[in-house]
Amino acid sequence: MGRQEQVLPSCMIYVDKEGSWFHKGAPIIHRELLFLFYRCLRVNEQGDYIIKFKDQVCRLDVEDTPFVVLRTDFIRAGSNGEKDLFILHLIDDTKEELVPETLSVGPDHVLYCKIRGGKFRARFSRPGYYQLAEHIREEPETGRYFVLLSNEKYYLKTDK
Repeated sequence: MGRQEQVLPSCMIYVDKEGSWFHKGAPIIHRELLFLFYRCLRVNEQGDYIIKFKDQVCRLDVEDTPFVVLRTDFIRAGSNGEKDLFILHLIDDTKEELVPETLSVGPDHVLYCKIRGGKFRARFSRPGYYQLAEHIREEPETGRYFVLLSNEKYYLKTDK
């Protein structure tokens, strides 16, 4: 017999697809507490979202993903050899550069990317999606969609 999976207790916290957090049905609105939760957020080997704080570990109930891209800024390449890039503004008040190879389209045509070095998946909000969509093109020969950055095509993958 294989090793038994450890059943983690629930945090009794639910995150909806828009990135809103709830404890026992009540919205969590204290920003510093939410930012603490984001800093303590992990994904275990089973793919569950967990909060690990000091010696305490509990499982988070997540409708889709706890990370949402609120805004996407396009930064045009400079004259010093820099490349075009997108800066993602995430729901936890952090920013990071989009890794365009991680873009994918999920159910209901929702756009996602990987963040935090590929550890987490982030869902694009409508505004974040529309800001990026201005740079999405269709390849007529194949019907595939891509983002063009510094003359390089980054194809959007389709999640199964």
